[in-house]
Amino acid sequence: MQKLITFFLIGFFSSAYAEYRVYQYSVTNLNLANNQTTPQIAISSLDPVSYVAYHGGTQSIKIDLLDSWICRGNTGKNKYCRSPYHNATDNGGDNQ
Repeated sequence: MQKLITFFLIGFFSSAYAEYRVYQYSVTNLNLANNQTTPQIAISSLDPVSYVAYHGGTQSIKIDLLDSWICRGNTGKNKYCRSPYHNATDNGGDNQ
């Protein structure tokens, strides 16, 4: 019984420190039929390899990693947290 309680407490406290990494990309569509060559800014929790694979592969898009940061705390059902670099250079505005 003591082992069960110990196992439960370890699982409970270890999940209290959730975090995930956020990536900011410059994404260019390589689809010639679309004629869209202007890069778009995208924010995702997918790493660069997964992001390209999820969005059609290297023949569909080209990405450049602009920034990445870690969001800590309770991350459930929240939007991505703001970049700490953005917060350091911001004058108090609340846009991302």
